[in-house]
Amino acid sequence: MDFNMKKLASDAGIFFTRAVQFTEEKFGQAEKTELDANFENLLARADSTKNWTEKILRQTEVLLQPNPSARVEEFLYEKLDRKVPSRVTNGELLAQYMAEAASELGPTTPYGKTLTRVAEAEKHLGAAERDFIHTASINFLTPLRNFLEGDWKTISKERRLLQNRRLDLDACKARLKKAKAAEAKATTVPDFQETRPRNYILSASASALWNDEVDKAEQELRVAQTEFDRQAEVTRLLLEGISSTHVNHLRCLHEFVESQTTYYAQCYRHMLDLQKQLGSSQGAIFPGTFVGTTEPASPPLSSTSPTTTVATMPVGPSVAGLAPAGEAALCLEEVAPPASGTRKARVLYDYEAADSSELALLADELITVYSLPGMDPDWLIGERGNKKGKVPVTYLELLS
Repeated sequence: MDFNMKKLASDAGIFFTRAVQFTEEKFGQAEKTELDANFENLLARADSTKNWTEKILRQTEVLLQPNPSARVEEFLYEKLDRKVPSRVTNGELLAQYMAEAASELGPTTPYGKTLTRVAEAEKHLGAAERDFIHTASINFLTPLRNFLEGDWKTISKERRLLQNRRLDLDACKARLKKAKAAEAKATTVPDFQETRPRNYILSASASALWNDEVDKAEQELRVAQTEFDRQAEVTRLLLEGISSTHVNHLRCLHEFVESQTTYYAQCYRHMLDLQKQLGSSQGAIFPGTFVGTTEPASPPLSSTSPTTTVATMPVGPSVAGLAPAGEAALCLEEVAPPASGTRKARVLYDYEAADSSELALLADELITVYSLPGMDPDWLIGERGNKKGKVPVTYLELLS
């Protein structure tokens, strides 16, 4: 108990000394040991890394899970070290509702069949979203959290310890400065009179006491300087490790972009397949009409990456029932457009003809299109002036 009381009293004295030193520095009444410029730059870089990592982490969580209540629930499960329950995505929930509606309204009716097809596509979209969220959480969010909850806490702890060592060092410097000033005053201005030898003896004793105080203060300063230098070196090494953190976060960012690219490519593929299915079914339901694309006028996705090749705009199969390319070109020139059934179409994207049977297209131009018996539903015959050739439906927006 006696030992604990002594330690408590010692800790309280150190805390009080640091508080006095800190307060005097704030009011400009005490000198402060400044760190070198390189060290200050490392501190600023670390603080900036921490702040932006927090912002990126929070916004990525919002992107992956827009529902704030769900995010709070997942946070609580993680803090309680329990497994987060599986959650149905919005796409999967929509697919479930559409499938149930198709079953109740009649799965054999045109509306029921379409609901079933769309439900299947939405189910695939929901599954792709689930995979994307899982992959992004592991490859991107987890490393960011590990930095904030691990490395940054260690850096913060060592910085606080360095701050305490600096306060101790500056307090020792101030104590030594005061002791030297008192020693000089006792030496140069002795408080005695020649007729009173007793005062002379007292003054000499005070001078000796101040000499001992100066020696003690110098010894404490050397110890405080050593501890400060050691702690500064430890903190510097941790701050320099921020460069490795940037390299790790860069790798994680590449993986996040890769997973996001794969996710959107899968979504594009599923919706393109659905659009083709609906187009063929609509042609059967509403004969004599053409079904164009409802995609926005933006260029098709293209990439050389193996993970994103699914997002490229398909060229489509050759016209069914027609002759080979060379003969088809001759046949198309001889084919006359039908008396009725021609329509105007606006070209959405540039298209380069694969052979002489196809018609090259330029974005935003207007052409006349029509269909021939036995043609693949993904293709039409397009005319521009005296030029004629096959054109893919997915590159057109039918106007009238």
